[in-house]
Amino acid sequence: MPPGTTSAELRLDRVDFLDPRVQRLVQEVQAHYVVIYGGPDDSPVDAREFDPPQGCFLLGTLEGEPVAMGGWRMRPELDDVVGGRSAEVKRMYVADSARRQGHARRVLGALERTARGAGAELLVLETGTMQPEAIALYEASGYTPTVAFGHYADSELSRYYAKRL
Repeated sequence: MPPGTTSAELRLDRVDFLDPRVQRLVQEVQAHYVVIYGGPDDSPVDAREFDPPQGCFLLGTLEGEPVAMGGWRMRPELDDVVGGRSAEVKRMYVADSARRQGHARRVLGALERTARGAGAELLVLETGTMQPEAIALYEASGYTPTVAFGHYADSELSRYYAKRL
């Protein structure tokens, strides 16, 4: 689904990462990480990395209420490691009130299409063992285990996936 379209009442729009609605969801997901991991995700995120053409950030709303988000950023430093022009999925999240309705799958599909449209050959991501629903989503969507990279590369709680676009 291209940004700006709706499906099952979820509207996806490309927005700035610093959009206050996005930041509200970022606060929610960070609070969730504190509960399940004992602390927030402190991996470095530069809001400008999501600016086109080297990135994209999508916000999903239901009747105007922000309930889902996700973005990607190009990761040229990983290209040789993963075997192609890579982009990394970051800040995928669906609010508790909107889960189990296919919204995460819709956001992920839109991220894949926009990343492919920007020239990415692979999408890579890191998730954690305390997020079995996320792992199930990624595996069901064709993501396979890949090499560890980035901020949590040495963490036993992290899992790394990639999908050729």
